[in-house]
Amino acid sequence: MAGLRSKGLLGELLAEFAGTMVLILFGVGVVAQVVAGQLGAHDSIAWAWGLGVVLGVYMSAAISGGHINPAVTFAFAVFGDFPWRKVLPYSLAQTAGAFVAALLVRWNYSEVLAAADPGHTIKTQGVFSTLPGNGTLPVSDLGALRDQIIGTAILLFIVAALVDARNKSAPAANMAPFVIGLLVVGIGMAWGTDAGYAINPARDFGPRLASFFTGYSTAFYDQYGDLYFWVPIVGPLVGGVIGLGLYKLLVGRFMPAEEPQPAAPTADATRLENA
Repeated sequence: MAGLRSKGLLGELLAEFAGTMVLILFGVGVVAQVVAGQLGAHDSIAWAWGLGVVLGVYMSAAISGGHINPAVTFAFAVFGDFPWRKVLPYSLAQTAGAFVAALLVRWNYSEVLAAADPGHTIKTQGVFSTLPGNGTLPVSDLGALRDQIIGTAILLFIVAALVDARNKSAPAANMAPFVIGLLVVGIGMAWGTDAGYAINPARDFGPRLASFFTGYSTAFYDQYGDLYFWVPIVGPLVGGVIGLGLYKLLVGRFMPAEEPQPAAPTADATRLENA
């Protein structure tokens, strides 16, 4: 974390903004293409969201750590691996990046969305934000909350292993974003039915807000008419803490300690060796 502090909070926030924006450009963009444009299917959505994660993390990781998800930021702060004073600024930057990206998708796909759903109703609301049972299946809000807790717990449980410096089996730093993206593809393919696998409060709330400001009057509600926006916020925040906690309990505490790095030779020692 010392390296992050040296770059300044502003740089970190801009990196989180940019990384989350990239995530949403691919993620919400592909849902618009599939739902409104009738090009592609569920596998297209799963793969594009995964690629969005890969590229968003590559965009931001060297500066901010590449969280691009308030559930990640919050969970690491709970366990003392991230400073609390940065949690709110990171979360706001992530949500702002998601909001701006969703506005761009909304603008670009305005004609197609209007043709598919002239009233901007629940029919295409799912392009921007998640719904219980994806707006059609008989899943309650509490069922969706359960799903979001489990899905985000899986995300953090595995991400923690992938970024643990003590884990010699984890991918190298430059490959970790790629594997995390594959993890999100897997979650989308296995855990996308009950609540659309938001697993990220910024990913859901930023685009939800963008859709509300651009004609979707029911953006904060589900197909039952109930307030729903809180589910993809609370569920991931709770699930992230559970997932990271389980990693630390079941795996992390048994990891070998990091080997100390050898000290750099002093100038005098170098001269002696070369004498």
